[in-house]
Amino acid sequence: MPLGRLVAACRLLLVAGAIAASAGCASRLDNVFIPIEDSIALSSGASRVEMLVATTRKPSDVPGEMFGGDRGEASFAEITISIPPGHKPGAVEWPTKLPADPEKSFATVKADFMDRAEVLTLFNKRLAKAPSRSVLVFVHGYNNRFDDAVFRFAQIVHDSGTDAVPVLFTWPSRGGILAYGYDKDSATYSRDALEKMLGYLVADKSVNEISIMSHSMGNWVTLETLRQMSIRNRGLSPKIQNVLLADPDVDIDIFRTQVLEMGEKRPDFTVFVSGDDKALATSKILWGSTARLGAIDPTNPTYAAFMHQHRIHVVNMTAIKTDDEMNHGKFAESPEIIQLIGRQLATGQPISDTKVSAGDTVNLLTASVVSAGGALTGK
Repeated sequence: MPLGRLVAACRLLLVAGAIAASAGCASRLDNVFIPIEDSIALSSGASRVEMLVATTRKPSDVPGEMFGGDRGEASFAEITISIPPGHKPGAVEWPTKLPADPEKSFATVKADFMDRAEVLTLFNKRLAKAPSRSVLVFVHGYNNRFDDAVFRFAQIVHDSGTDAVPVLFTWPSRGGILAYGYDKDSATYSRDALEKMLGYLVADKSVNEISIMSHSMGNWVTLETLRQMSIRNRGLSPKIQNVLLADPDVDIDIFRTQVLEMGEKRPDFTVFVSGDDKALATSKILWGSTARLGAIDPTNPTYAAFMHQHRIHVVNMTAIKTDDEMNHGKFAESPEIIQLIGRQLATGQPISDTKVSAGDTVNLLTASVVSAGGALTGK
């Protein structure tokens, strides 16, 4: 990397770190997976989210941490998180003390390590109770500790209203702003484990439908996994119906090749983009990329033509404002966006051409509003 570009990238990383610290990330409580009494959670009026976890993180010996940022073999867990009765859609009410107060914050009700046989048995029990017999897999992004991933996924499941069985796939992110290179390698390291997990879900005859939602760098491991599954199996299973790519930290040219190598029988892809995403602006400089997928301008004729040709739906979130100063988590923090995601998960239909008022207007740009020549015909 040229020296000038490296210096600029380092400056942006320092700015990003300062913003993250000012937002309170550095002061978050650690080791939150020490369960409270179930009766206390029930009496508080809190709702709850039960999830199964598959991870390539190494288990931690620290009480309440469960998994750290080191790489390990495939491990499994069952976690139940209670959501406070006054929860604000899009927010994660982080506990300020332990034991957590379920009336005011997210709280851990159950956090158990499991072996492969135990988690498969529990998965089948939960699937049997799910009306749709569908599964939602979430793959988090860069700079995420294990607790970040668990709490964010619990919020997404709760706020979207999905009845799918939630499965978190979490890879070994250091959870540090300067660990970008380590995180990228860890995401690549985790491709085979994610493929094995998805392969099990596909093979299970009781599973009707699989949706995958990934964020930021998690899109890299998701797309690479789907690509290699397609090559290995000469196509992807029709059970994998929806893939939602939020703020994808993936080079646009690499994305094109990944899509093409998956062939025509691909899932429905929905890409959530934001032109003011500061994290992706940093990534673009770091990699010398022409554009990161999550920050493209969907009105650009070249991008619009490719998305239209390959039936890829694009949600432009640029106009949405949230409390995230990096503008890198709007898909989960905007009540309007998370409701639209819930609708897509419930119906199995990609988000269509819609305008949502949230102070600012959200333009949901889909293949239906792109002409064959790539020019936009409407909003």
